[in-house]
Amino acid sequence: MQTVAILGRPNVGKSSLFNRLAGRKIALVDDTPGVTRDRKEVEAEIGGIPVRLIDTAGLEEAAPDTLAGRMTASSEGALRQADLVLFVVDVRTGLTAADRAFAQWLRKAPCTVLLVANKAEGRLGMQSAMEAYELGLGDPIAVSAEHGDGFGNLHDEVRDRLQAEPRRGRGEERERPLRLAILGRPNAGKSTLLNTLVGEERMITGPEPGLTRDAISVEFRDAEGPIRLVDTAGLRKKARIEKHLEKISTEASIAALKEAEVVILVVDAIQGMDEQDLRIGRLAEREGRGLVIAFNKWDAVEDRTATRRKLEDTLTASFAQMKGIAVVPLSAANGRGLEKLMPTVRTVYDLWNRRVPTGELNRWFETMKERHQPPLVEGKRIKLRYATMPKARPPTITVFGTRAEMLPEDYRRYLVNSFREKFDMPGVPIRLHLRGTDNPYGEEE
Repeated sequence: MQTVAILGRPNVGKSSLFNRLAGRKIALVDDTPGVTRDRKEVEAEIGGIPVRLIDTAGLEEAAPDTLAGRMTASSEGALRQADLVLFVVDVRTGLTAADRAFAQWLRKAPCTVLLVANKAEGRLGMQSAMEAYELGLGDPIAVSAEHGDGFGNLHDEVRDRLQAEPRRGRGEERERPLRLAILGRPNAGKSTLLNTLVGEERMITGPEPGLTRDAISVEFRDAEGPIRLVDTAGLRKKARIEKHLEKISTEASIAALKEAEVVILVVDAIQGMDEQDLRIGRLAEREGRGLVIAFNKWDAVEDRTATRRKLEDTLTASFAQMKGIAVVPLSAANGRGLEKLMPTVRTVYDLWNRRVPTGELNRWFETMKERHQPPLVEGKRIKLRYATMPKARPPTITVFGTRAEMLPEDYRRYLVNSFREKFDMPGVPIRLHLRGTDNPYGEEE
């Protein structure tokens, strides 16, 4: 079993991150710096991989014989055991001299280090997370340990790093399942769909809405390999969530979405797609998950042409950032159309995982700049220099250049839409990060 250690200065949210990854509250959490003084360990599963997770005391520059010095020494002991370190910084506070000093120390560490930018709630938090690039530890993973934002992405990154590392005492590696979640409104047919997919009555079904109250995980195989499928409680409008149990069920459903790789959004084709369905889809997009719409009860639809056209119009108007979302009309009750669902899920998963080579990416990037020059901002030309694709899951482009961070929203959409079209990536979220820094291979102009 591999070891993952969480390090960082005091009060950046290490224990909140530990609890979130462990799936339960183990470490005490408080705004007072230094609450954690001893290492805490737990066995957990991150990105489908079993790990030994270690929470550490805050790193502080202090004399060895002081309490702070002994806490730091304990953290250094955890580093020596670790296969992977999650180095946590607080984007609300911004980078400190201590963050920079510890980052320099970790750059020399014998294990892999993943930079986690915590407290990155909302768009402003995501933008602030980009400041952490300067630590020289690679792309920061923006999360909110308090709210659970960004944890699907974090699970993916941890899994990738651990799979790339030789394991200490590693036995035969098990085949990793695709993580798939079924979401939708109450009584849309989610549990019936799960039962039909796995070929047995695993979930209680019936006409009463709300029969499923928890997120239930089931493992099965399709033609391409293992799948961990999670059926969730129906998500109602927030104003209608009143009972404590239903609030817990809703939280479990959202957690399942955040930890999934692909989401199947089950829509009742008779009722059509309503605002709550759109909210679920937007949450999947915001979390960077692949999305497939299962248009259920299709056999009971009378005017199929008009119903399909209305759905496509809704998707075009509501998901501008995920053009081309896959739609599979089916009947979960009798299995009609179901043979197309899992091949579609696998196609979306492959697109979500796809990387574009740097050379090919920059040939496209130069063409886009020639067709449409970046605009003037405050009387100065934005000079975009080059692009990289640091990660997939979802496909992520980082663009470097002078004043790149000032690029207007319409030009950002132009780049994302043309990237999607050029590299044939319909229906998956695409991330665009902008770094206003000099090209190391060229002089500033």
